[in-house]
Amino acid sequence: MSLQKTIKCVIRHGEDGFYVAECLEIPVVTQGKTLDETASNLQEAVELFLEGEDASEFGLVQNPGLIVTFELEPDYAQA
Repeated sequence: MSLQKTIKCVIRHGEDGFYVAECLEIPVVTQGKTLDETASNLQEAVELFLEGEDASEFGLVQNPGLIVTFELEPDYAQA
């Protein structure tokens, strides 16, 4: 079994001006008012989720990194 070195995450626009970050391999979701706050909250949430856990049970190496993708929705000009 090959263990993953990274956790894939997506940040997208949420409701009420917040950004929402969600991991794809583990059940972690968080939010923030800015991209920086959201990324920081995501890092902390992943650390807390994996604290005291055997990362290999989730198919991960002991100290995985995060790969974060940001989803943008284009604003189309309205005539």
